[in-house]
Amino acid sequence: MVQAEPHRRYKKDIRIRQGAVKAPSVRACERPDCPNPGTHRVPKDRNNLDKHLWLCLEHARAHNEAWDYFLGMSEAEIAAFQVDAVTGHRPTWPLGKRSARMRDGHGGPEMDDGYGVFGDVEEKPRPRRPERCLTRPQLIALETLNLDASATLHEIKARYKELVKRFHPDANGGDRGAEERLKQVIKAYGVLRAAGLT
Repeated sequence: MVQAEPHRRYKKDIRIRQGAVKAPSVRACERPDCPNPGTHRVPKDRNNLDKHLWLCLEHARAHNEAWDYFLGMSEAEIAAFQVDAVTGHRPTWPLGKRSARMRDGHGGPEMDDGYGVFGDVEEKPRPRRPERCLTRPQLIALETLNLDASATLHEIKARYKELVKRFHPDANGGDRGAEERLKQVIKAYGVLRAAGLT
């Protein structure tokens, strides 16, 4: 199959009509008697921040230097603005309003306090941890750390730290027996860590 040469695939001479390409329109500075383009946007006033003026750099700089957002506001209005600014000027409600209420008859929907945060709760049996399917090396590693098969991540790490401190050569005056036991503990922890149990 013969491919067409690149210069034959496309027209060579593309002519652009005069006036087809328009120059981008440039805004004029909104200050009277200013011939410069209005390239910088500044807000018109505090009460309507969505409306802007387009000014040249020199007039935008002068506008920003003279801008006082709080001009015409009383001290109380300025303080209220500062308080509202903490929450991003979004509405807030006191604690307990527009939320679930307790069952003690204060109204509102009933709330289940299963953890006993707001009062006494009847003892519920704790759910059993799912039993793990452990391999023989993992069981041997848990036995080395003196833990049972249902040991949690926190228990495994705590026991490892305890045994490393106990059998470290610095704590045992260079005793070879303690050094061997330390090697076994580190190896067992490595097996459990590789299995994702730590």
